[in-house]
Amino acid sequence: MPHTDDFLLRRATRADIPAMSRIRLAVTENTLSDPARITVAMYEDYLERLGRGWVAEAEGVVVGFSYADNVNASIWALFIQPGQEGRGLGKALLAQAADWLFGQGHASIRLTTGAGTRADRFYAAQGWRREPVSVTEIAYVLARPAEVVCLAP
Repeated sequence: MPHTDDFLLRRATRADIPAMSRIRLAVTENTLSDPARITVAMYEDYLERLGRGWVAEAEGVVVGFSYADNVNASIWALFIQPGQEGRGLGKALLAQAADWLFGQGHASIRLTTGAGTRADRFYAAQGWRREPVSVTEIAYVLARPAEVVCLAP
């Protein structure tokens, strides 16, 4: 498990879903127009069946999470509790999800976010290739580094 002096990254479990939902609903950018659109069943599906999820804990409290979608080779979610930004949580969670997807054999991975948001600037700063989708949405693509060893056939 990756660990720093400030936070611990670990695999998400069903017990983490209420905290992840709380964080998702608390963010001030990329907000959900319909909060009921993201269900507990969706969180559960991405824990094992469709992908994998991770949480970042600080002092025993979940303060961020990410989900990797193995079916679509994408990042389904990456959210940090407001007030916890700037600690490296997003970078660590994104790296965990991307490394896992590349380890599953994907040559590239994708995500989308709102145009002109902090998330938009964050992914660009992490070296992802920006591809405008519309006036309000941006896609990002990251190719698998040459040194990544695939775990899947």
